Amino acid sequence: MRRIPLYAALLALTAVFVVPLVWMVLTSLKTYPVAQQSPPVWLPDPVSDYGYGRLFRAGSQTPVHRWFVNSMLAATLHAALVVATAAPAAYALARMRFRGRQAVFVLVVGALFVPPATLIIPNFLIVDTLGWLDTLTAVVVPGAASAFGVFFLRQFFLSLPRELEEAAILDGAGPWQVFARVVLPLSKPALATLVVLSFLTNWNDFLWPIFILFSADRLTMPAGLGLLQGAYITDYPVVMAGAVLASVPALLLFVLAQRYVIEGVSRSGIKG
Repeated sequence: MRRIPLYAALLALTAVFVVPLVWMVLTSLKTYPVAQQSPPVWLPDPVSDYGYGRLFRAGSQTPVHRWFVNSMLAATLHAALVVATAAPAAYALARMRFRGRQAVFVLVVGALFVPPATLIIPNFLIVDTLGWLDTLTAVVVPGAASAFGVFFLRQFFLSLPRELEEAAILDGAGPWQVFARVVLPLSKPALATLVVLSFLTNWNDFLWPIFILFSADRLTMPAGLGLLQGAYITDYPVVMAGAVLASVPALLLFVLAQRYVIEGVSRSGIKG
């Protein structure tokens, strides 16, 4: 009986997150007149593929298929780059002894407090100088050197027993061999967690792509979905169908990697 209030609070918190998702899916299955009704109705009557039909039959100005492929490619490459840059840096800060190590770590932690919006103009100027405007490279590369990724993996590496690395060194392994053959295989939960977080961050990014992507066929899903909303009339079934399509990869990725995410966060010492 004492747990009933706890379960009630958990159910209420779950409803806060689940109800908008359910509303999004149900609205995507409505016809345009039903979606415009006031007061709004929950259940689609009749169930219709109007929104999905309009979404996938869109013209050259709204190539949804292309947006989806662009987002998948950009988010996947971005996640791979984040892990490739953060893992060696985190291992160096966690295990190696060199002059200025603590100062470097303080700078990494300090970078976590810099609002990303303040970097838009400097990053734009750099991307423009490199000739990357209106390309997926500009979506993938900036932000690949992740301060959060370095901090997160460092915390996880510190939790690994040193004895395993010392045993590999006694067997003649060098620093890179210890890192690649001992540390990385033991860090699958943390690496999977960082991949998921990096993928979702890039997949959901809206502000940066609309600054540096101009062609309709080079937009990502969040930036492209904004074109589905009209200036005076919003076709809610079409917009919600696009939102459902954008949500599927993120939900699947989290479901598949949920076990690794929970283990990685719990062992890294990062809570919340």
